[in-house]
Amino acid sequence: MADDRENLHDTWEEWYEAFLKLKRELTLQGYLVNDCIVDLHELKKYCTDKGLKVNGEARSQFVQKG
Repeated sequence: MADDRENLHDTWEEWYEAFLKLKRELTLQGYLVNDCIVDLHELKKYCTDKGLKVNGEARSQFVQKG
């Protein structure tokens, strides 16, 4: 459902490894990183309601609203 598929990892494992690395880096810089689970149906509805493409910017907005 992502409009920016070319910017995403090919597998969940690749994504998770990159996620853990970034989380570690941000934590070391003093940021508080909160994990969240995204309901894809809620994300799609959010994007549809706001007239947004389902991309990195919209995903970022979606998780920040909650």
